[in-house]
Amino acid sequence: MTTPRFASVVLDVDSTLCGVEGVDWLAQLRGKEIAQQSARLTERAMNGEIPIDAIYGERLELIRPTRAEVDGLSRVYRDTIAADAPAAISALRTAGVRVVLVSGGFRRAIDPLARELDVELHAVDIYWDDAGEYAGFDTASPLATQSGKLTLVRTLALPRPTLAVGDGSTDAGMRAAVDEFAAFTGFVRRDAVVKVADLEIATYETLVRHVSGSA
Repeated sequence: MTTPRFASVVLDVDSTLCGVEGVDWLAQLRGKEIAQQSARLTERAMNGEIPIDAIYGERLELIRPTRAEVDGLSRVYRDTIAADAPAAISALRTAGVRVVLVSGGFRRAIDPLARELDVELHAVDIYWDDAGEYAGFDTASPLATQSGKLTLVRTLALPRPTLAVGDGSTDAGMRAAVDEFAAFTGFVRRDAVVKVADLEIATYETLVRHVSGSA
């Protein structure tokens, strides 16, 4: 890769890096009714119809995921990663691009994949009691709020120019803190997000070409 056009790339995880919405996968373990309720809330939040703040704790209280179940989700993240993502991320890092995962998902579930990819991760902590039963989440995390990704990216002071990539409204909110925002549509296409994006990409091969300036 020649000198990259971007010094940093911020990637969402659910439905961007991996083909799963983690909280909805966990909800499916609680049966059809809770799964449907969680999926409806997620879709409305990702489309920007309701703020994520309004549903983050509500979904977790519905599901109350155990530590073992979140560990199971960790395996699903690794199984559903976009096929061309590992090679693309490796190419970006080799070219000196700082790659950061910023997710409203759960740190314990995503961390093994982040370690495999050797990239920085920012996500939300969940707590359990000694028996591994759900005991709450980090309510102070900005990533559990609608504008949290924007707040976090500003705090990170990433090298510029910076490109953010994601599929949902909280990702689009990062636009004010970066130089470009790309709507990722490889897993799901949300018209409201595409509308405010600088560009639309559906593969990580395309992402590398855009960052390298060859697209």
